[in-house]
Amino acid sequence: MLFTDVSAERAVRAFSKAGFRIVTKGKHIGMADGIHRITIPNHKRLNPYTLKAIIKDAGITDEQFKDLL
Repeated sequence: MLFTDVSAERAVRAFSKAGFRIVTKGKHIGMADGIHRITIPNHKRLNPYTLKAIIKDAGITDEQFKDLL
């Protein structure tokens, strides 16, 4: 499943609900949950394929991410 029209802000909120916390912020937002570490480009609209890779790196499924949005 590809997610279109998702901003970095929405993605950060969704990953926060999954237990991730912001560790760095700038051009990219670094988040960690103690096991996984992800980096989200701080863009208004994330590339769907980039977001899919971030979801995979976070160790959650597309369905779980959809529920978090």
